[in-house]
Amino acid sequence: MIRPDLSLPIPEDIRAAHFIGIGGSGMSGLARMFLDRGIRVSGSDRADSTALRDLAARGATVHVGHDAANLPEDADTVVHTGAIWPENPEFVLAKQRGLHVIHRSQALHWLIGGRRLVSVAGAHGKTTSTGMIVTALRALGDDPTFVNGGVIADLGASSGTGSDELFVIEADESDGTFLLYDTSIALITNVDPDHLDHWGTRDAFYDAFATFGNEAREAVVISSDDAGARRVAARLTHGLVVSFGEAADADVRVTDIVTDGPVSFTVSHAGESVDARLSVPGHHNAVNAAGAVAVLLTLGHGLEDSVRAVEGFTGTVRRFELHGVERGVSVYDDYAHHPTEVAAALAAARTVIGDGRIIAIQQPHTYSRTQEMYREFAEVLEHNADHTVMLDVYGAREDPVPGVTGELVSGAFADPANVHFVADWQQAADYTASVARAGDYVITLGCGNVYLIIPQVLEALAGTDQGAGE
Repeated sequence: MIRPDLSLPIPEDIRAAHFIGIGGSGMSGLARMFLDRGIRVSGSDRADSTALRDLAARGATVHVGHDAANLPEDADTVVHTGAIWPENPEFVLAKQRGLHVIHRSQALHWLIGGRRLVSVAGAHGKTTSTGMIVTALRALGDDPTFVNGGVIADLGASSGTGSDELFVIEADESDGTFLLYDTSIALITNVDPDHLDHWGTRDAFYDAFATFGNEAREAVVISSDDAGARRVAARLTHGLVVSFGEAADADVRVTDIVTDGPVSFTVSHAGESVDARLSVPGHHNAVNAAGAVAVLLTLGHGLEDSVRAVEGFTGTVRRFELHGVERGVSVYDDYAHHPTEVAAALAAARTVIGDGRIIAIQQPHTYSRTQEMYREFAEVLEHNADHTVMLDVYGAREDPVPGVTGELVSGAFADPANVHFVADWQQAADYTASVARAGDYVITLGCGNVYLIIPQVLEALAGTDQGAGE
């Protein structure tokens, strides 16, 4: 992987930009916004995707596979993710040519310019929270520009160019780039220590979030419930800190949460209370909604209007997303890739499945996280799913670590009968179909490419007798 060098200068004028890794949700969103600005866009990714085809239809020149020949002669700026390797031929050639080579966060910084920025950060919930804020602002009559880490279902896009001064982003803490932006309002959803391969220690992780909050120009909105967020809150010196959550002393408090189906709850602020109901399930989404409402209040909207606007949010792609039903078995996908997120996703699923069972298909993400948290993953999966099908590790930007595989997680289950490790995807799909029965929910979990197994699972289910698994 390439760690971002945020000291590199960002060009004042960009006329032709080439994106290495253009197919990712964040990168494709940036590329669309560059096209909206009238900038010539080209790019490459290792595999074809809907995002690549959409960008091509919009006028970008896209390539499948990485090759030096993909870099146009007229490109003046190259934008890359941290997931590519220094040996990437397009990256190497751009350096040789002396082009501006910037990290995607720097490209986003360039796009933001001097607009009033709402930055959403946190170990979990930031994509959903960003989607809630953007959806609500549009319902309230605002027209913000936004860049999210996932596609907002109602809008069918992860980014959009608006006419207002407001700019809303999902800010990435994993590599420190969330400190690059000139944030006006900072939302901290939670601070569950992660990415310690970058930060080194938990204290360094907490300090980074404190810096993020303290540097916000107008306000910092932060969870009252999360233990890590409370540690960060103790380090804040900002003049306007707005807390949200279930705690009795939260400025924006959420109470009476009912998770039987779509979640309902009450939001209270300054002596006023409003009942709310979302179309997305899960206790965690009630709390996410409270954070979004707190941001809207900070932006000057009223409580009733804010709650009603957030109610219109219908979800983001790869967050408890239904892909199909075969033989009475519903197959969902979720981006959850940290034990806390996995627990929340499975708890949300539990509220809507009735008498069915949950069969989780887990793809551990990165060797470092798996090595550090394999016991936590096993405990969460064993407690929250009825059965787990464990795939191998998706390494992403990391080199393999000996002994760190999906089997490391499955081996930590207290009862081996609750888990089945299989590295081959077709075998995993066939096994899932063999144990599933009508009324069950199969859910793929992970932020790698685990969702690509879903067609195999659906096909396997369609070809399996109705009585299988019973």
